[in-house]
Amino acid sequence: MSATGSLSVRKATAEPRWVRWTLTAVGLGFLFFFLGLPLLAVFVEAFAAGMPKYLEALADPEARSAIWLTLFVALFVLPFNVIFGVAAAWAIAKFEFRGKSLLVTLIDLPFAVSPVVAGLVFILIFGAQGVFGPWLAAHDIKVVFALPGIIIATLFITFPFVARELIPLMQAQGKDEEEAAVSLGATGWQMFRRVTLPNIKWGLLYGVILANARAMGEFGAVSVVSGHIRGETNTLPLHVEILYNEYNQVGAFASASVLALLALVTLVAKTVVEWRMRKETETLDAALPPEKTE
Repeated sequence: MSATGSLSVRKATAEPRWVRWTLTAVGLGFLFFFLGLPLLAVFVEAFAAGMPKYLEALADPEARSAIWLTLFVALFVLPFNVIFGVAAAWAIAKFEFRGKSLLVTLIDLPFAVSPVVAGLVFILIFGAQGVFGPWLAAHDIKVVFALPGIIIATLFITFPFVARELIPLMQAQGKDEEEAAVSLGATGWQMFRRVTLPNIKWGLLYGVILANARAMGEFGAVSVVSGHIRGETNTLPLHVEILYNEYNQVGAFASASVLALLALVTLVAKTVVEWRMRKETETLDAALPPEKTE
């Protein structure tokens, strides 16, 4: 294509300056009023009574228990998310089998079902009057209103994220490299470690970050199965709700600020991973031979 033709295409597809400025202003205004301003308000309210009160609110045993429980549950479910996500994505992207479309639909189920409904389902299954309730009670096993119920609910809410990031990535990469590795004598584990894993590492990390963020901030399903037992089954979002309902503004916003800080750390990590993924894609594209044009 000639330089004149390329310039004509750019002019035809370019928006007027006032349109670009208007769209930019609307986007920035939306981010400020619905993201920046609430985030700022959280920290202003958290420190409104001064640093000593802020530290005192976070040093409260119930607050420390909520923070620990939130981090523990998020870290506990991540290995299961990774194992399921990689296995499901590999099966869907690399193989053809009966029930494949059903598996894809089931992976999307937590996105379609309300978290509160999911929590109620677990109550019906593991509660005192549930399907397994009498058996669990007879063996003195507590699931709902205890740590196992919180873990199960969090797993249900977060398990699609890793798989959903890896499925399109693996489908785009195809299976030529894996087949070549097998033809050269590589075992299944060697193929995964030296071929598949390096190709999906950034997508895998991106999915882990999203799953971790959802695990730390989950409210609906955990609220139903936790029982709101102070110092035992209250995660950080539940602790914030209780303090706010009790008009403990400093404690509520201090705990909320911890969640906000965790969200900001997650956002930074997500941005770094996106940047690395983009740079790696650009490097691979630059290494490919240019396409011939007539």
